[in-house]
Amino acid sequence: MENEDVLELQFQQLGLAQFCVAVLEHALPLFRTESLKVFLRVLELLSENILLLKDSVSEEVWVDDSIIGWELKEKLLSSLDSLGDTLFYHLNNSSSDQSEPILVNHRLAYIGTAIFTIRLLQTFVPVEKASEVLPESTGAALFHLSLDLPFSMAFQSIHESAAAYLEQLNSENYSVYKSATRAVHSIECTCTFLKEVKMEGKKNLLELLELADQAVGSLSYHQHLPLVKEITGLCSHIWKSAQASPILQAESQKGFLKLLSHPLLAVKVETYACSLNIVKECLGIHNVTKPVSSICHGVHFLLHARVLYEICTFGLQDPEEQVCSAAKDILVYLLQGQLMMTALTWNTFIDALYHVVPILQGYAGTEGTLGTCILQISETANETGEGILPRTARLRAALRLLFTKQQMVRAVAVKHLMWHLANEEGASTKRPVLEGGVLSTLSTLFVIDKPIDMNLDDTEKSYFKVESVTKVYTILTSETVDIVLRKSAAEQLAVIMQDTTMHAALKSLGVIEQLFSFISECVTNNGKSKDCLLLPCLSLLRKLVYADPLLRHSLAQQPSLLLMLLRASLIVKENKGNVTEAAALICLLLFDEVARMDVWIDNLPSCLVPPSPFSIPVTVVRRYNLPFHVMTHHLVSPYCTVLPPSSDPLTVKPAWDMLKCAWNRAWYNGIDLLLEQMMIHEMETEEFLDRLKLSPVESLMLKVTHVTTGLQNCLDTINSAVAHGTVSSVLTRMRFYLLSDKLSLKQGPDSSKSMLKTLEWRSALSRFLQVLPACTDDEKLLVDVVVFLNQFFKHQSETDSEDLQWILEVVLKQETKPLLNVLVRTESQVQSEAEEIQTVINQRLQKELTGFFNTVLHLLTSVTDRKCLILAGPFRTQLAAKLLGCLRVSDAPRFYGLPSLERTLRGMVHVTVLPGWSLHSPTQEPDSLCTKYLTGLLEVISSFYVEWGRNALSFMGKGVTKSAVLCLLQLSHEMIAQTKTEDWISSWSLAYDQNTDEQAATRLGLAWLIPLWFDRDPEVRFASLGIGSALTSVESGCIALAASCQNISGGLWGTVLNILLDQLECSMVRREAAFILQNLLVMPMPANIEEAKDFAWQSPCVHDEDSGLSLVGLPALQALLYHCQFFEHASQIVKTCYLGRHSFDLNYPRASITLTGNITEDFDDTMKHWRGPSSLSDHSQMSSSLSTSSTLVLPEDRAERQISAFSVSRVHAPDTPTNRLMAQGQSDTDTSSLSTEDSRTSGMPQDHCVIVTPPLLSAISGLLTNLLAVLPECTLSAINQYHILSSLTSLVDASLLERCFWELRSPSSTPGYREDIKAQVLSLLQYISCFSGLLQSCLIINHDIINQEEVLKPLLTNVFAILSTHLKDHFDAEVKSTLYHTWTDLFMLMATLLRKNSQLTFPYVSTALRKHWTSFTGTISACVQLSTTDCFLYTSALQFLSVFLSEEAKRQIQDSTQLSSVHNTGLTELLNESSGSQLCELILQSFERKSSEDVLKKVAASTLMSLLAVSSSAQMHALHAGLVDSCVEQMKHSHAQLNLDSLKPGKAAQRKKEESVTRELKMAMQILRNCLYRNDECKVAATDTRLVNIVHALWSWFLTDDVLMQAALQLLCVYTANCPTACGSLCWGNGGQSTSQRGPASNSLVHSIMKLASQKSPENSSIQQLSFALLSNLAISHDCKGVMQKSNFLQNFVTLSLSKPGSKTINPLVNLWLKLLLNMSFGEDGQQMILKIHGSLDLLTEMLQYKSRSSKPAALLILHNICFSPANKPKVLAHGRSYFEEPHHQKES
Repeated sequence: MENEDVLELQFQQLGLAQFCVAVLEHALPLFRTESLKVFLRVLELLSENILLLKDSVSEEVWVDDSIIGWELKEKLLSSLDSLGDTLFYHLNNSSSDQSEPILVNHRLAYIGTAIFTIRLLQTFVPVEKASEVLPESTGAALFHLSLDLPFSMAFQSIHESAAAYLEQLNSENYSVYKSATRAVHSIECTCTFLKEVKMEGKKNLLELLELADQAVGSLSYHQHLPLVKEITGLCSHIWKSAQASPILQAESQKGFLKLLSHPLLAVKVETYACSLNIVKECLGIHNVTKPVSSICHGVHFLLHARVLYEICTFGLQDPEEQVCSAAKDILVYLLQGQLMMTALTWNTFIDALYHVVPILQGYAGTEGTLGTCILQISETANETGEGILPRTARLRAALRLLFTKQQMVRAVAVKHLMWHLANEEGASTKRPVLEGGVLSTLSTLFVIDKPIDMNLDDTEKSYFKVESVTKVYTILTSETVDIVLRKSAAEQLAVIMQDTTMHAALKSLGVIEQLFSFISECVTNNGKSKDCLLLPCLSLLRKLVYADPLLRHSLAQQPSLLLMLLRASLIVKENKGNVTEAAALICLLLFDEVARMDVWIDNLPSCLVPPSPFSIPVTVVRRYNLPFHVMTHHLVSPYCTVLPPSSDPLTVKPAWDMLKCAWNRAWYNGIDLLLEQMMIHEMETEEFLDRLKLSPVESLMLKVTHVTTGLQNCLDTINSAVAHGTVSSVLTRMRFYLLSDKLSLKQGPDSSKSMLKTLEWRSALSRFLQVLPACTDDEKLLVDVVVFLNQFFKHQSETDSEDLQWILEVVLKQETKPLLNVLVRTESQVQSEAEEIQTVINQRLQKELTGFFNTVLHLLTSVTDRKCLILAGPFRTQLAAKLLGCLRVSDAPRFYGLPSLERTLRGMVHVTVLPGWSLHSPTQEPDSLCTKYLTGLLEVISSFYVEWGRNALSFMGKGVTKSAVLCLLQLSHEMIAQTKTEDWISSWSLAYDQNTDEQAATRLGLAWLIPLWFDRDPEVRFASLGIGSALTSVESGCIALAASCQNISGGLWGTVLNILLDQLECSMVRREAAFILQNLLVMPMPANIEEAKDFAWQSPCVHDEDSGLSLVGLPALQALLYHCQFFEHASQIVKTCYLGRHSFDLNYPRASITLTGNITEDFDDTMKHWRGPSSLSDHSQMSSSLSTSSTLVLPEDRAERQISAFSVSRVHAPDTPTNRLMAQGQSDTDTSSLSTEDSRTSGMPQDHCVIVTPPLLSAISGLLTNLLAVLPECTLSAINQYHILSSLTSLVDASLLERCFWELRSPSSTPGYREDIKAQVLSLLQYISCFSGLLQSCLIINHDIINQEEVLKPLLTNVFAILSTHLKDHFDAEVKSTLYHTWTDLFMLMATLLRKNSQLTFPYVSTALRKHWTSFTGTISACVQLSTTDCFLYTSALQFLSVFLSEEAKRQIQDSTQLSSVHNTGLTELLNESSGSQLCELILQSFERKSSEDVLKKVAASTLMSLLAVSSSAQMHALHAGLVDSCVEQMKHSHAQLNLDSLKPGKAAQRKKEESVTRELKMAMQILRNCLYRNDECKVAATDTRLVNIVHALWSWFLTDDVLMQAALQLLCVYTANCPTACGSLCWGNGGQSTSQRGPASNSLVHSIMKLASQKSPENSSIQQLSFALLSNLAISHDCKGVMQKSNFLQNFVTLSLSKPGSKTINPLVNLWLKLLLNMSFGEDGQQMILKIHGSLDLLTEMLQYKSRSSKPAALLILHNICFSPANKPKVLAHGRSYFEEPHHQKES
């Protein structure tokens, strides 16, 4: 190795990305197999591999030009190409003629390969780069996959991704896919329409029409003609009603026109046939005997211009005889059906017919029913002059017939015209005379041999000028100009009008009217002179009419104009002129109705509008002899849909298979019913095309792809199976379904697991789990069953309690317990070949069973179902016993097979993970089972750790080490909780050799644990330190572990501190080290050497060999902390905390840690100092630090590890040089060369990043809390010096927590992602709890440590945001429990904050709370509701609220005494609004539900009292809720109970009961007191309840109990404050006889109070003060003052003993009297009473001589008030003249 090229070795190593791609490349060829088991194993491997690919290969791989990048690209492209070929391989084989099992295997393999392919593409191929990256075979495979309808139904998200990639890859194929998708949708609409249109009852016609419109699109594929009949019938039904919605009519007509014009002949024939049938039904001859009724309304859907236009224009000329015949029959029925129609129907028909007469007349003839019916349209009855159409329409129709190609029709037209010519106005004065010659030429008048071209010049540029045109027009219109010139001018204008730009100018001159005037003159009898103008005028008019549609529309409806033009044409013909221009002009006017395309189509696109101003349907040109060439339109129907070409890709595979499947699915109303029909073989009878029916292979593929059907078939096969192989193959299929869910990320009700739960799968598998396997085949089958069960239970997002309950019952409730017994089977040492095979199978069975039980155990950690929890205990205990048997199956542990041993130990880890696993054994005690476990695990440790400490030479597998240590960790917690022996720590001791005597084992103690603290695996280090943490939680464990570290440099303290402060160590390991230190700090430590003699615990101990100085206990601890710079490191730990979820999210440069030595060699040599005393001889030659050096001691010729990126400043102990001290255990170690911790940090790379997690900070916070307990001043000083609190505060981030909560609530989160979020939430909440505990300890020691800018403000903002978090139901129990615990700690912190320094903190707390008040009250509500399940949260929440409200009450009192509010945060307004009453209701309900013995009742009462003191709305709610009444009733009840108890004196229980009654009485009075505080309405209610009477009745009991007396006096003080009514009520009633030493009571409560105030009881000064305060309140009442005067109570004032004049101190009783007299002096009656007290003025004047600041102003104010009455002034001056005459006293007065 020394001569190897390091760079070359690095290039030979595979990175994670290279490894994953290599696995992919080598595994994909195995996909091409017919064995589903092989395919499934490969797919399971690649499904795990794809997760690693996702983390190691990014989308940037396609632009990576490095060597590795090129290699990865080539392999990935090769893999994608291979996947495409594999998809085609399975696709082709799943449709071939093979056996059913092979077909099923290929289909499932195709599905699995497709899912994996898409997931692989999603991993590292961006959709937008698909066309640049993906090979051709993959694109073709994606095309086939996108058209696989069964696959798209089963895996919708995967199919959508495939379509997205296809869109980028091949636009042509994607277009085919989209067309197929539209056709599928149309097919679904077809079947839905057919189903809904046949439903009885009221229908949603608009929805039906939408469905019908969508359905027409797929008619060319499925050709299901009943659809045509239903749509036609629906249209008829809609149009039948006169109140039908125009929208419904319009929509139905659109669909009907599509059918009439459908390019598919069968559809068109069926449409015309259905329409004809409806017409016959409505207008048939069978209706002749019936009265005219609405039955004819059924044809209304045909009576629309557009429908008739379609029938006339395209139906009558359709080459298909059936269509043409039906169209003729329809029209004949309509034209002849006037007698069968109502007037409404006939008029509707005529209105519609008018628009299509020009088309219809093209089919006029003298033969045939339709032709003659059409001729009748233009006929006029000579007698009445009436006809089918109006007169103008008949005239136009008759003229139109002159243009037909049939001579006989034109002859009939002449006859029809004669009536109009004969009845024309002024016919006798018009030319020509209608005689035989003229009439004979009329039928051929418009038969033109050479049609003219109608096109005009529409260029924008004109060669004519308007002025010139005007001059020519002037010549034409001038009567003075010769007729020849006028003719010439007309001809010139006709030429000029070829230019359309001149039309506007000429029309503005009135040319239209002038031309009509010329023509009109010509047709008169005297107008022959102007015949020469007739022809150019007709040409000019024709061009103007042709170019102006509006002009044409208006002229077409003028019958006189039409007749005038007809006569003009005859005149031209008579003059041997060319009638082409006249014929063209008349033709323009006659065919105006059909020259407009917008009549037939709504919102006609501009691209379809012909450029010519005049265009006629093609059929007009074909059926008429037109005199011009003109633009045509509607060669095909405007409503015709486009028929797919003969090479339509949708009619061939794979698109046709998609349409076929879609048809069958839609026909049977869904895939479920389709599959159900397949089961009962009824599909052959269906009436649709045979090519739409599914083949047997297609049906099989559909069944297999549909998960529910596939699973049901599997279960049916299992139930009917007679061979092991059948069941095994079916279980493989079921596993495939589960794996496909995992790979496709399918969850919820559509997942295979959810579908399987709806089937009877348990009963199908139960029979394989209830018996022991009898042969090898049985064991193989049981392996498959267990593997399936493991997969079923493993991949589920939520625990299903029913499934868990079932499997637990199967395992436990069988007498033989086969599944547990299979775990333990002995194996012989000598085996035959058959036995070896059986052994291999048995080992596989044990492996799968262990894994399955581990899965079940994992699920049991989060289950909440009661039955499952009951079964879980016995299951864990019995499984634990079986696993222990597996561990002891051989007498020689060194012969264990490592895989088997690791598997067993892993199972033991799972079974011991939850506490209480040892409690449910029917045969042995928990102690016994735990001891056996410990013995077995220590045996494993001792067997694989050779020669103590040879970690480098250990042949124990990594998994064995980790599992054994983790199991020991969990065992330690179980033994702490369950063991009944005090000396259980000793059982953890282990000797070098198990054959050594007990004394050696005891001497070695726990030394076996120390090497594990430095194992290569961080999980082993974490677990082994966790064992140390658990063992040190008891005193004997601390002693034992310290004794085991006595030969270690630094001892236990130094070793653990070194691990904690090692910045290269992971956080979870450092956290456990912190826990050990926390436990060690709990041990009592001596304060000095002298005290240490009396302590069994002599740790820590610091000793320096050179100076001989030693420190023990607290001094040693302090020196140790300063030596290792603990607080500085703690500060750096806090500053490097990472709150994110995944550390790889961090963007920081990699640490370039360079080791001059070999890392592996260093680690191999780490434990050589743990082998025994012989290894210690070299210790003095090695460089190490004193107490905090790493226990990884490196030789001198090796460089120390480089670890931290932080530069630190050293902190020295003040007294002793720390570089000469070292920490150790019980033995002293000589050191000659000592170094400090700086040696560990001096060579650190600056780009190394240290990540500290919140759990480590939680442990650090706990450690600092314990340090505060043992070294308060030192620790607090360091915390302040390094700003640790501000750093910790900055990590309390409520917004981060809220974001995590939001992600937890998101339904789109995957289970794994949710677990990550949950772990982050739990760690953050636990950190906040620990930090709040630390901060609370700091506050208790020194409340001034909080800096309001750095700590207080940000802390409060985040704390109340966290306390305002609203929980949702989808948070699991663990998250809720942790959040509740955090709330508890935060409430306690806030309460402590207010108690310790309310003056500073209360304004900030109020401000922060104000922002979150609404949410915070919701939190309080939640806490109150949890009183029965979480009393600590309930108590802490209400205690904080009580403290806060008390401070708010103080603030209100302070504000009331000041002019302005200093710290008003708006909470007073909130509390006086609805929130105050809501809080009161909440707390009051909780208070009333608690029993008197419940300690929580006192908590609720305290909060209620505080709330009532600050919130008027709370007081009003309490009043309305009857709180005043209930408190008074409670006082009455207490009075009765006290009286009853007084009859049974002497018993201890009775005294205890009496104390309880007293407490309730006091509580009731205190609540009532605050309820009455400053609330007049409540005081009125209290007066109504006779409060004074009950207080008077209880007075004798108050006199025996000072506490009760104080509460009663406080109540009365509040009650009487500013309430004269209440004061007066105290004068009422009589009291009872008292047995007190104070003497009998008088007739009223006021007398009792005066009696109490008069007694001299220095020890009861508080009662006396309250008494005088109450009397001061009563002094405002006239009645009370009268009682005081009459009772001579006021005379006691002059008996007061005063101090010497000039004294600064005065008798406290004097102040009480002065306050009373001051209140009395505010009224005239009171002033007189004071004056009547003999000697009162003298005494008051004397008090003015005192220097006391309290008595002198009061006395002066009393005199001042007395002097308000003029009569009293002389009396006052007489007694105090000497005082008031002094100048400074006069000024003062």
